[in-house]
Amino acid sequence: MLDHNDIHPLFHGAPDSTEFRKLRKRIVRQTREAVEQYAMARKGERWLVCLSGGKDSYTLLAALTELQWRGLLPVEILACNLDQGQPGFPATVLPEFLERMGVPHRIEYQDTYSIVMDKVPEGRTFCALCSRLRRGNLYRIAREEGCSAVVLGHHRDDILETFFMNLFHGGRLATMPPKLVNEEGDLFVLRPLAHVAEADCDRFARALNYPIIPCDLCGSQDGLQRQQVKQILDGWEKNSPGRRQVMFRALMNARPSHLLDPSLFDFANLEIESNLD
Repeated sequence: MLDHNDIHPLFHGAPDSTEFRKLRKRIVRQTREAVEQYAMARKGERWLVCLSGGKDSYTLLAALTELQWRGLLPVEILACNLDQGQPGFPATVLPEFLERMGVPHRIEYQDTYSIVMDKVPEGRTFCALCSRLRRGNLYRIAREEGCSAVVLGHHRDDILETFFMNLFHGGRLATMPPKLVNEEGDLFVLRPLAHVAEADCDRFARALNYPIIPCDLCGSQDGLQRQQVKQILDGWEKNSPGRRQVMFRALMNARPSHLLDPSLFDFANLEIESNLD
């Protein structure tokens, strides 16, 4: 990893322990693997790295910065926080943090909170509309800044939870892909933490004492489908440690001939070899 005498400000104050060094090495290695496996980076491009102030986005920024610092990520990074106007949001925390860390950034204020509170009926979850409004603004900012990609901090567990939400509630086998093109066809949406466990993001951000900002909008609602799925996965992991990683590997090992979708496999023209001898 980086020499302690030549280190990015994002890593100053890191614990000098074998455990933390292994954690950091694992996160950076897994991030690099995802970037390479899904061909995310193209030399000279600019990425809009979305920073919410949560543990995942801090980990994302740190991992990408280290890869860039080591010459392994040939893109320009622009960190971006979208202040959505939530009451009590500590608006100065992220700008001060990014200035102190020397990270190029843009802070954008758009009061989507009021729209969500006005449009979503009482008792319904805010996530869908909030996410849609946030994504639209991030796409706009990416275009304004000349970025080719919007980079998000979704990790392995987010991907697994989304898969099971689609399975249980959507009637389809689908999840968050590590790389996709937006509907307009002009931006990539990337998830470089696709292979990284949520627990590792949490340990990493806490160890570096990053100023965590909780989401008081969706985070304040109980009984969300994602929370229910997370509880199920937690139970499976407790009873069988390593289960999450096994399930994640399954998403990378799909066999269309052993599923039931005729649009993915040509069952109609499947033939047997006749043995006339």
